[in-house]
Amino acid sequence: MNAAKGSIVVKAPVADVYERWLAFEDYPKFITAIKRVRKLDANHFVASLAFNGKQYDAMLEIMLRVFERRLAWRTISNGHAPDHLAAGVVSFTSLSDQNTCVTLKLTSSFGGAVSRRVDGYLDNFKRLIEGPAGSKANA
Repeated sequence: MNAAKGSIVVKAPVADVYERWLAFEDYPKFITAIKRVRKLDANHFVASLAFNGKQYDAMLEIMLRVFERRLAWRTISNGHAPDHLAAGVVSFTSLSDQNTCVTLKLTSSFGGAVSRRVDGYLDNFKRLIEGPAGSKANA
């Protein structure tokens, strides 16, 4: 298992940042390994992933939600990718009314440079939320 942690400051209120991270259908816009997300219920999703030229479907389970503070998830075996496991925790810290620190911890058996992926995902998320159609603050 490979693990990595990264942080980034986003120019948006913590409520907007948390809400945007909960928009699971937007994950392919900033987590490049995810190609599609399908919601099953409030805590379960199927994500279509692409790693090393291969496609995988993984069931994700939300294990923890702390309003405007933290979100944790893991893959659970669904028969499609039983040998590949991943888990993550994202934390949100309000730095001011318009700045939020986002910290992402990711553990994955999919291989590759997890630390580079974490930094890339955070950079993509920052661009997504700070962009013209990003947060409510920019609307």
